Amino acid sequence: MLLVAVLYFGRDLFIPLVLAVLLGFVLAPLVGVLRQVHVPRPPAVLLAVGLAFALILGVGGMLGRQVSLLAENLPAYQTTVQAKLAGLRQAGGWLDRLSGTLSEMRHAAPTAPVAPSAAPEPRPMLVEVRAPEPGALQTLRDVAEPLLGPLATVAMVLILVVFILLYREDLRDRLIRLAGARDLHRTMATMDDAAYRLSRYFLAQTAMNAGFGVFIAVALWVIGVPNPALWGVVAGMARFIPFIGAYLAGAFPALLAVAVDPGWGMLLAVLGLFTVSELLMGQVLEPWVFGQSTGLSPIAIVAAATFWTWLWGPVGLLLSVPLTVCLVVLGRHVEKLAFLEVALGDQPALEPEELFYQRALAGDTDALAEQAEKCLKEKPLAAYIDAVAMPALRLAQLDLARGSLAEDRLERFRLSLGELVEDLEEAADEPEVAPPLGWQAPGAVLCLGGRGPLDGLAAALLARALAAQGFGVQQGGLIGNAAGTGPMAPPRLACFCFLEGGSSAATARTLLRRQRRRLPGVPSLALAWQAAPEGGLALALQGEDATLALSVPEAVAQVVALAGLAAPVVPRPEPPVAEAGLVPAPA
Repeated sequence: MLLVAVLYFGRDLFIPLVLAVLLGFVLAPLVGVLRQVHVPRPPAVLLAVGLAFALILGVGGMLGRQVSLLAENLPAYQTTVQAKLAGLRQAGGWLDRLSGTLSEMRHAAPTAPVAPSAAPEPRPMLVEVRAPEPGALQTLRDVAEPLLGPLATVAMVLILVVFILLYREDLRDRLIRLAGARDLHRTMATMDDAAYRLSRYFLAQTAMNAGFGVFIAVALWVIGVPNPALWGVVAGMARFIPFIGAYLAGAFPALLAVAVDPGWGMLLAVLGLFTVSELLMGQVLEPWVFGQSTGLSPIAIVAAATFWTWLWGPVGLLLSVPLTVCLVVLGRHVEKLAFLEVALGDQPALEPEELFYQRALAGDTDALAEQAEKCLKEKPLAAYIDAVAMPALRLAQLDLARGSLAEDRLERFRLSLGELVEDLEEAADEPEVAPPLGWQAPGAVLCLGGRGPLDGLAAALLARALAAQGFGVQQGGLIGNAAGTGPMAPPRLACFCFLEGGSSAATARTLLRRQRRRLPGVPSLALAWQAAPEGGLALALQGEDATLALSVPEAVAQVVALAGLAAPVVPRPEPPVAEAGLVPAPA
């Protein structure tokens, strides 16, 4: 609150300073170009600032002339406006009916009774006060007073811009010393990021808005709207206002079209011009030109426009986007201000696996399917499962270990994941080589979960990834409890899935040994997802007669190799810690 109060009461100082800094970002590239052609710094700065203010004054003078011409022609438009109003007031017109209804309501309203003996009230005496005619000095003061404030602001901005451009390197060094001389790399990265984003935003936005203004002026000239140059400049300047600027600028030529054209065709043409042009600019051209130049979310832009307009008025509305960009850059590079990037930036608030976990807990299967569809456009199914779905299982496993995942939410999570696996049946990858017929038969690959509460879901995901490669899969919980539909072929491979923290190393070894007894001659594959290669679970499984994989793509590659479609994956070397008693003797 103290900072907001300082910004509000000190706006007469901060507004020229911010305007000068932002204008310095815009003119810095021009000064750099002049310096490259061996123009000394002071003349280069004065030339760049002089050109900028000459352009501003030229545009302002042109606007003044256009406004004067418009004011001279306004009486000529009065006849057209009166004719349109007369047409609307004709019998049967909606204005006539509305006026008649209001008149009837006014006459039907009850009036207060007047006492018969009441004496008439005396009528007040009219008194007219006339001020003396102002003298020449008073007239000059009345004209100069409204101009003193803006002229003082312009002069202050001009002086500040010149000094900022002249002593740019010195100011940057002093800011580095104040912000973090001990961490030069981070401080320089912050300043370079802010300068790049602001310069690119202003230059691109200025060019786009100038082109938009020229297009609007030419189009209005073709339509026949008077003073098209005036409305083109207004449209270009108004587009600096987020979201609504172009529509506000279109209101003026629309009203003028009503006054000029006896019919309604010109009005419809003006409304269509501004609507279509703004949609093309906002939805096609700007995303193509800007990309991620500002790094702001749409909600942040609206909130920033509201806040800075309330704080600094119309100037704050124009400066809202650049000021918010600076806040986002600070949040990206300063750890204590990271909340600014989360609140205002355009990056997703949650990581993909966190978003997956949250949607699954909420039972929002449609959102899960939408996320999967978007990810599968960029990566294969096995990579999506390994990068998004399996990390979400790990988050659930951690919550279970802490005791913070209720049973009803766990059940909802399982049901959501089961529905997602069914939806992924259509997301079949194109395998480079089709598996042999024996490996395509249902049940050729048996996918089993460990004893952990979520190991079965990991097995279902691995089965989906293998089925997408053309393998016939069969899912089950434990040996002897496999589920499948229809007759199943004898398994050619048994795949076990273990999540760190779910099944213990002893349990995993027991399941692998039981599989060898019940399915003699059938090789085994153990997926210990993202377990540490030298950790307890992975190290224990390396001592068993089973192929070890630490990721879903690696597991799929191992199955492809075992089916004879590719060269065998080179096994990991045995860790040199067997004497420590961590690797059990094979059964």
